[in-house]
Amino acid sequence: MFGLDPVHAHLMLSHVPVLGVGFGLALVAFALATGRQETLRVGLAVLALAGIAAVVVYLSGEAAEEIAEELARISEAAIEAHEEAGVIAAWAAGLLGAAALAGLWAFRSRPAAGWYKGSMLVAALAVSGLMAWTANLGGRIGHPEIGGAAVPSVRRDGEESERLEELERGEEPERDDR
Repeated sequence: MFGLDPVHAHLMLSHVPVLGVGFGLALVAFALATGRQETLRVGLAVLALAGIAAVVVYLSGEAAEEIAEELARISEAAIEAHEEAGVIAAWAAGLLGAAALAGLWAFRSRPAAGWYKGSMLVAALAVSGLMAWTANLGGRIGHPEIGGAAVPSVRRDGEESERLEELERGEEPERDDR
């Protein structure tokens, strides 16, 4: 309908769980600080939705990977690192979402227990870190300059330099001090 290929869809969707877990974390923290049960419920609902979104995004990654591996200047090592982190982050967010749904159900007619609220805060903080790590690794796929990697130079005649070939082989490029 919108002409989205799997790579574009994965890139667009991947922001939902990253931001969702962060937003849910902020709501749970605010609820803990203020004692507002309504805010806690909203935060838990956001975490549940973010957990579902994380699984969907992970599943969309396989089709995106198949296309991205065929593109020039895309590091297969970067894709694999992102995929490995994605498995961990998707599972963690999915479990966090399940715990949030369980809490919404268990505490639907009474205030949530203190141990539960604290546990959800710590878990959301951990999952937020995993999501940020995974997103950073994903960003390195299309942006090798993230994290201090050398950016390959291209000659003025449009040909790729030897530096790019060295980067693709995983070697440290030789410095040209011209």
